[in-house]
Amino acid sequence: MKTQTSGEALAANETAWTRLRSVQAPWAWSFAGTVLVWFGIVGIFGFGIASNVAQTALTYGVFMVLVGLGQMLVITSGVGNIDLSVPSTIALAGVVGMHVMGGADGQILLGVAAALGVGAAIGIVNYLLIRLLRIPPIIATLSSSFIIQSIAITQGRQLPPPPPALGAFATGRLFHVPYIALLALALSVALAVLLHRAVYGRRLSAIGQNARAAWLAGVNVHPTRCIAYVLCSMIAALTALLLAATSGGASLDMGVEYMLISIAVVVIGGTLVTGGKATIAGVWGASMFLFLTNAALNAVGADAGVRAIVYGVLIIAVTVAAGGKTAR
Repeated sequence: MKTQTSGEALAANETAWTRLRSVQAPWAWSFAGTVLVWFGIVGIFGFGIASNVAQTALTYGVFMVLVGLGQMLVITSGVGNIDLSVPSTIALAGVVGMHVMGGADGQILLGVAAALGVGAAIGIVNYLLIRLLRIPPIIATLSSSFIIQSIAITQGRQLPPPPPALGAFATGRLFHVPYIALLALALSVALAVLLHRAVYGRRLSAIGQNARAAWLAGVNVHPTRCIAYVLCSMIAALTALLLAATSGGASLDMGVEYMLISIAVVVIGGTLVTGGKATIAGVWGASMFLFLTNAALNAVGADAGVRAIVYGVLIIAVTVAAGGKTAR
């Protein structure tokens, strides 16, 4: 009787561990990678410098979080869905927002509305290209990005600086936590509610898993996907305003580095590339992991080739670890 009880307890423990791994695997490995890289920085440069790097990550790493959250919605909508117009959206929204604000605090709300409107319009146009012209998402959004960037270039001359109040918000802190990090956290909570508590989130997951089955079940596939693209572009527009405020002004190339990063943080964070399952916490973990890795490589003076190799190896290692036995 005692042996049977022990065996049952062991089986129960194994089942609990399996369930724990299945729950945590999509996001836990990105946080594990972040902790390991940070301790590596502590070991090489000391705790003081590592603390400064962590503070910097909460400011500049948050931009990775924001673009990742938007891209996560698009990728969750189904296999093949991806938005490559994020960099050009950041450029155009930043330019329009700064023009409308004109450096005046009283125009901040109007500038924010204009930038978000630009983002919403881009998201709608992107999905119209996909839906009406039957263009694959990767081609449609890449093509639109050239047009968007061209429009930004025509409007990107003699840009006024960001309003002082917006700049103060972008660089301000509450108990050593940047305001923009708190804003990104609030947005993450709102998206978590949208995805896991609202009808829209269930529809988006169902479409991502099997669009035809969702359609047969009565889900409006195309409006649901269109909203994902619109939200992605609007989050990119918000990122543009924060980037401009943090750096002292908008520029046409300020979103260039976020094309691949927005995809990388989603994949490393545990969101299924085939769609149907989003992981908001994983986007945060992956963003901090990538930012700290890049900071460590820059600090040791690694050249571009070495940084690329180490960067790629670490990304592969975390991705494979997160995938478990199936990935290996």
